[in-house]
Amino acid sequence: MERQKSKRKWILGIIGAVLLIGGLLRWGVFQPYIIRQPSMEPSLTSGDRMIVNRLAYRQWAPARGDIIVFAFPKDLKRTFVKRVIALEGETVELRDNKVFVNGNAIAEPYVKPGEYPPYGPELVPVGKVFVLGDNRRESEDSREWGLLPKDYLLGKALLEYYPFNRFKFF
Repeated sequence: MERQKSKRKWILGIIGAVLLIGGLLRWGVFQPYIIRQPSMEPSLTSGDRMIVNRLAYRQWAPARGDIIVFAFPKDLKRTFVKRVIALEGETVELRDNKVFVNGNAIAEPYVKPGEYPPYGPELVPVGKVFVLGDNRRESEDSREWGLLPKDYLLGKALLEYYPFNRFKFF
C-alpha cells in the first residue's frame, strides 16, 4: 500500500514536471506560427504552420537566409515572415531581377520567378537588417517600408510541421 502511494507520487510528479516544462517551452521558447500571406511562396504558402524559436536572436545575430518572424514596423501588433537578405554594414541592391550584397549577386534558389523593380544601392546601418519575401512581386518588405530594426525580431523559423508532406527544418 505504502509502495503504491510512493509510486503514484512519483508518476504524478513526473507528469507535472513534463507539463510545466512543455508549457514553458511552448510559450517561452518555441511558438507555433501560421503563414497568412503569399509573400514567402514557394518556400512557405498560406496556411502552412511552423515552429519559431523565440530565443534565437537573444543569443545569436541574424544570418543571411534566415526566415524570421518580426513585428511589422508600421503596426507593431501585426507580425510578418520574411527572409534576411543583408546584414548591418552591408550594401544591398536589386537590379536585373537579382539581389547584390556588397556588389556580388547572391544565390537565391528559393525565390519565386518573376520580374521586380530595381532598388538601392543602400547601406544597412548598425542595428538593422534588410528583409525580402521569396515572392518578390507580392511582398511588402524592406523595399517598401525600409530597413528592419533588429529589436523587432521575434524569432527564427525552426521547422515547418504542417502540411505533413512539407515537413522540414530550416
